[in-house]
Amino acid sequence: MTPSIDLTVDKYSMRFYEFKTIKPIQPLTPAKARINALKQSKDRAADALTAERTRQKQAKATERVQKAQQALTKSRVS
Repeated sequence: MTPSIDLTVDKYSMRFYEFKTIKPIQPLTPAKARINALKQSKDRAADALTAERTRQKQAKATERVQKAQQALTKSRVS
């Protein structure tokens, strides 16, 4: 008894023409590499600025809460 071979093609099978070759990525020229580096450093600086502003706002809010709690405890003690 020979094994039967299923020749039906399901929707998940790939056909030869569906394969695509991967194009190699060319190295950047020095000018383009410098531009990319400057863009990335600009993005990092913008992120650092946003983080620092957020940190300062949180520190200021924490300080206000502490002062309010101190004032509340002073008024309760008096």
